Amino acid sequence: MSFDEQTIREMVRRVVLRTLGMELGMEGLTSSTVASPSRERRPLITEREVEATPEGSELRYPAGSLITPLAREVALRRQVTLSPEPTAVQAGLASASSATGQRAIALGADHGGFAMKEMLKGYLQQLGYAVIDCGTSSTESVDYPDFAYAVARLVSEGRAWRGIIVDGAGIGSCMAANKVPGVRAAMCYDLSTAVNSREHNDANVLTLGGRLIGDNLAQAIVKTWLETSFGGGRHQRRVNKIMEIEKRFLRK
Repeated sequence: MSFDEQTIREMVRRVVLRTLGMELGMEGLTSSTVASPSRERRPLITEREVEATPEGSELRYPAGSLITPLAREVALRRQVTLSPEPTAVQAGLASASSATGQRAIALGADHGGFAMKEMLKGYLQQLGYAVIDCGTSSTESVDYPDFAYAVARLVSEGRAWRGIIVDGAGIGSCMAANKVPGVRAAMCYDLSTAVNSREHNDANVLTLGGRLIGDNLAQAIVKTWLETSFGGGRHQRRVNKIMEIEKRFLRK
Protein backbone atom coordinates (compact mmCIF):
# COMPACT_ATOMS: atom_id res chain seq x y z
CA MET A 1 0.00 0.00 0.00
CA SER A 2 1.39 3.41 -0.95
CA PHE A 3 0.48 6.84 0.40
CA ASP A 4 0.82 10.27 -1.18
CA GLU A 5 2.66 13.08 0.61
CA GLN A 6 -0.53 14.75 1.89
CA THR A 7 -1.79 11.51 3.42
CA ILE A 8 1.53 10.92 5.15
CA ARG A 9 1.50 14.48 6.53
CA GLU A 10 -2.00 14.00 7.89
CA MET A 11 -0.99 10.74 9.56
CA VAL A 12 2.03 12.41 11.17
CA ARG A 13 -0.12 15.35 12.28
CA ARG A 14 -2.60 13.04 13.96
CA VAL A 15 0.18 11.19 15.78
CA VAL A 16 1.61 14.50 17.05
CA LEU A 17 -1.82 15.70 18.15
CA ARG A 18 -2.52 12.44 19.92
CA THR A 19 0.83 12.64 21.72
CA LEU A 20 0.30 16.25 22.76
CA GLY A 21 -3.29 15.60 23.78
CA MET A 22 -2.14 12.76 26.06
CA GLU A 23 -4.92 11.26 28.20
CA LEU A 24 -7.66 13.41 26.65
CA GLY A 25 -7.33 11.63 23.31
CA MET A 26 -8.54 13.07 20.02
CA GLU A 27 -12.21 13.64 20.91
CA GLY A 28 -13.03 17.31 20.50
CA LEU A 29 -9.41 18.17 19.69
CA THR A 30 -8.98 20.60 16.82
CA SER A 31 -5.91 21.62 14.84
CA SER A 32 -5.83 25.00 16.60
CA THR A 33 -5.93 23.96 20.26
CA VAL A 34 -4.50 21.15 22.33
CA ALA A 35 -4.71 20.14 25.96
CA SER A 36 -1.55 19.95 28.06
CA PRO A 37 -1.05 17.33 30.81
CA SER A 38 -2.59 19.85 33.23
CA ARG A 39 -5.70 19.93 30.95
CA GLU A 40 -5.10 23.57 30.07
CA ARG A 41 -6.15 24.34 26.49
CA ARG A 42 -3.20 25.77 24.55
CA PRO A 43 -3.05 27.04 20.96
CA LEU A 44 -1.44 24.63 18.51
CA ILE A 45 0.55 25.75 15.47
CA THR A 46 0.69 23.16 12.69
CA GLU A 47 2.23 23.12 9.22
CA ARG A 48 -1.05 24.45 7.86
CA GLU A 49 -0.59 27.84 9.52
CA VAL A 50 3.03 27.98 8.35
CA GLU A 51 2.13 27.09 4.75
CA ALA A 52 -0.48 29.87 4.76
CA THR A 53 2.21 32.41 5.71
CA PRO A 54 4.13 34.09 2.83
CA GLU A 55 7.67 32.79 2.34
CA GLY A 56 10.37 34.77 4.09
CA SER A 57 7.90 36.53 6.37
CA GLU A 58 7.02 36.21 10.05
CA LEU A 59 4.31 34.16 11.74
CA ARG A 60 3.32 35.61 15.13
CA TYR A 61 1.67 33.12 17.46
CA PRO A 62 0.13 33.44 20.95
CA ALA A 63 2.64 33.04 23.80
CA GLY A 64 2.53 29.51 25.22
CA SER A 65 1.48 27.87 21.95
CA LEU A 66 2.62 24.39 21.07
CA ILE A 67 4.37 24.09 17.71
CA THR A 68 4.50 20.75 15.94
CA PRO A 69 7.86 19.44 14.64
CA LEU A 70 6.49 19.43 11.09
CA ALA A 71 5.49 23.09 11.46
CA ARG A 72 9.07 23.96 12.41
CA GLU A 73 10.39 21.94 9.47
CA VAL A 74 8.11 23.74 7.03
CA ALA A 75 9.02 27.11 8.58
CA LEU A 76 12.71 26.37 8.09
CA ARG A 77 12.17 25.32 4.48
CA ARG A 78 10.02 28.36 3.67
CA GLN A 79 12.20 30.74 5.74
CA VAL A 80 9.26 31.73 7.92
CA THR A 81 10.23 33.19 11.30
CA LEU A 82 8.13 31.88 14.21
CA SER A 83 7.72 34.61 16.84
CA PRO A 84 5.66 34.64 20.06
CA GLU A 85 3.24 37.54 20.40
CA PRO A 86 4.01 39.90 23.31
CA THR A 87 1.48 39.52 26.10
CA ALA A 88 -0.63 42.41 27.36
CA VAL A 89 1.53 42.44 30.47
CA GLN A 90 4.70 42.81 28.41
CA ALA A 91 3.23 45.64 26.36
CA GLY A 92 1.98 47.37 29.48
CA LEU A 93 5.37 47.16 31.16
CA ALA A 94 7.10 48.57 28.09
CA SER A 95 4.72 51.54 28.08
CA ALA A 96 5.01 52.01 31.82
CA SER A 97 8.80 52.05 31.70
CA SER A 98 8.76 54.85 29.15
CA ALA A 99 6.28 56.86 31.21
CA THR A 100 8.17 56.52 34.50
CA GLY A 101 11.63 56.98 33.05
CA GLN A 102 12.77 53.59 34.37
CA ARG A 103 15.19 51.69 32.21
CA ALA A 104 13.45 48.60 30.87
CA ILE A 105 15.13 45.22 30.91
CA ALA A 106 13.71 42.52 28.62
CA LEU A 107 14.01 39.24 30.52
CA GLY A 108 13.45 35.80 29.06
CA ALA A 109 14.23 32.15 29.66
CA ASP A 110 13.46 28.63 28.56
CA HIS A 111 12.47 25.87 30.98
CA GLY A 112 16.09 25.38 32.05
CA GLY A 113 16.39 29.02 33.05
CA PHE A 114 12.87 29.60 34.36
CA ALA A 115 13.73 29.46 38.07
CA MET A 116 16.64 31.86 37.68
CA LYS A 117 14.54 34.21 35.54
CA GLU A 118 11.93 34.44 38.25
CA MET A 119 14.62 35.18 40.83
CA LEU A 120 16.25 37.83 38.61
CA LYS A 121 12.91 39.49 37.93
CA GLY A 122 12.54 40.45 41.58
CA TYR A 123 16.21 41.35 41.88
CA LEU A 124 16.09 43.70 38.89
CA GLN A 125 13.00 45.41 40.29
CA GLN A 126 14.83 45.91 43.59
CA LEU A 127 17.61 47.61 41.62
CA GLY A 128 15.04 50.01 40.16
CA TYR A 129 14.60 48.60 36.66
CA ALA A 130 11.33 47.97 34.85
CA VAL A 131 11.16 44.33 33.76
CA ILE A 132 9.51 43.14 30.56
CA ASP A 133 8.97 39.41 31.12
CA CYS A 134 9.16 37.63 27.75
CA GLY A 135 8.50 34.17 29.24
CA THR A 136 8.58 31.27 29.63
CA SER A 137 6.00 30.90 32.39
CA SER A 138 6.76 27.42 33.75
CA THR A 139 9.27 24.58 33.73
CA GLU A 140 7.41 22.85 30.89
CA SER A 141 9.78 22.13 28.01
CA VAL A 142 10.01 24.91 25.41
CA ASP A 143 12.48 26.02 22.71
CA TYR A 144 15.08 28.58 23.80
CA PRO A 145 15.36 30.35 20.38
CA ASP A 146 11.77 31.59 20.72
CA PHE A 147 12.51 33.43 23.96
CA ALA A 148 15.97 34.59 22.93
CA TYR A 149 14.38 36.17 19.86
CA ALA A 150 11.61 37.81 21.90
CA VAL A 151 14.17 39.48 24.16
CA ALA A 152 16.61 40.41 21.40
CA ARG A 153 13.86 41.92 19.26
CA LEU A 154 12.79 44.31 22.04
CA VAL A 155 16.40 45.45 22.41
CA SER A 156 16.91 45.76 18.66
CA GLU A 157 13.76 47.87 18.28
CA GLY A 158 14.68 50.11 21.22
CA ARG A 159 11.74 49.02 23.35
CA ALA A 160 14.12 47.69 25.99
CA TRP A 161 17.38 49.24 27.19
CA ARG A 162 19.08 45.89 27.71
CA GLY A 163 18.15 42.23 27.54
CA ILE A 164 18.89 39.22 29.73
CA ILE A 165 18.24 35.62 28.69
CA VAL A 166 18.67 32.47 30.76
CA ASP A 167 18.76 28.91 29.46
CA GLY A 168 20.50 25.78 30.69
CA ALA A 169 24.01 26.72 29.53
CA GLY A 170 23.54 30.23 28.09
CA ILE A 171 25.17 29.26 24.79
CA GLY A 172 22.21 28.58 22.51
CA SER A 173 20.35 31.73 23.53
CA CYS A 174 23.48 33.77 22.85
CA MET A 175 23.72 32.32 19.34
CA ALA A 176 20.03 32.97 18.64
CA ALA A 177 20.05 36.53 20.00
CA ASN A 178 23.08 37.46 17.92
CA LYS A 179 21.14 36.69 14.73
CA VAL A 180 18.93 39.74 15.41
CA PRO A 181 20.32 42.93 13.78
CA GLY A 182 21.70 45.44 16.24
CA VAL A 183 22.15 42.92 19.04
CA ARG A 184 25.50 42.16 20.64
CA ALA A 185 24.83 39.28 23.01
CA ALA A 186 27.46 37.95 25.40
CA MET A 187 27.40 34.82 27.51
CA CYS A 188 28.99 35.66 30.87
CA TYR A 189 29.93 33.24 33.62
CA ASP A 190 31.92 35.45 36.03
CA LEU A 191 32.50 39.11 36.87
CA SER A 192 35.47 39.44 34.51
CA THR A 193 33.48 38.38 31.45
CA ALA A 194 30.62 40.67 32.54
CA VAL A 195 32.96 43.68 32.71
CA ASN A 196 34.77 42.80 29.48
CA SER A 197 31.57 42.31 27.48
CA ARG A 198 30.38 45.79 28.43
CA GLU A 199 33.65 47.75 28.53
CA HIS A 200 35.15 46.29 25.36
CA ASN A 201 32.18 45.04 23.32
CA ASP A 202 29.25 47.27 24.39
CA ALA A 203 27.09 44.14 24.81
CA ASN A 204 23.39 44.95 25.01
CA VAL A 205 22.14 41.43 25.73
CA LEU A 206 23.43 39.15 28.48
CA THR A 207 22.95 35.37 28.48
CA LEU A 208 23.39 33.15 31.51
CA GLY A 209 23.54 29.41 32.12
CA GLY A 210 20.89 28.73 34.73
CA ARG A 211 22.22 25.23 35.34
CA LEU A 212 25.87 26.26 35.50
CA ILE A 213 25.94 29.13 38.00
CA GLY A 214 24.22 29.83 41.30
CA ASP A 215 21.78 32.60 42.15
CA ASN A 216 24.31 34.72 44.08
CA LEU A 217 26.81 34.70 41.21
CA ALA A 218 24.03 35.40 38.71
CA GLN A 219 22.97 38.47 40.67
CA ALA A 220 26.56 39.71 40.90
CA ILE A 221 27.07 39.21 37.15
CA VAL A 222 23.83 41.02 36.30
CA LYS A 223 24.56 43.99 38.58
CA THR A 224 28.12 44.31 37.30
CA TRP A 225 27.03 43.98 33.67
CA LEU A 226 24.30 46.61 34.01
CA GLU A 227 26.53 49.10 35.82
CA THR A 228 29.66 48.79 33.64
CA SER A 229 30.00 51.51 31.02
CA PHE A 230 31.31 51.03 27.50
CA GLY A 231 34.94 52.12 27.23
CA GLY A 232 34.71 53.80 23.82
CA GLY A 233 37.95 54.87 22.17
CA ARG A 234 39.72 51.98 20.46
CA HIS A 235 36.87 49.70 21.56
CA GLN A 236 34.37 51.79 19.59
CA ARG A 237 36.39 51.25 16.42
CA ARG A 238 36.29 47.50 16.97
CA VAL A 239 32.59 47.42 17.77
CA ASN A 240 31.97 49.41 14.59
CA LYS A 241 33.78 46.69 12.67
CA ILE A 242 31.58 44.03 14.29
CA MET A 243 28.47 45.89 13.18
CA GLU A 244 29.88 46.42 9.69
CA ILE A 245 30.14 42.65 9.26
CA GLU A 246 26.44 42.41 10.06
CA LYS A 247 25.57 45.16 7.58
CA ARG A 248 27.45 43.38 4.77
CA PHE A 249 25.12 40.41 5.03
CA LEU A 250 22.02 42.56 5.46
CA ARG A 251 22.79 44.30 2.18
CA LYS A 252 22.83 41.02 0.23
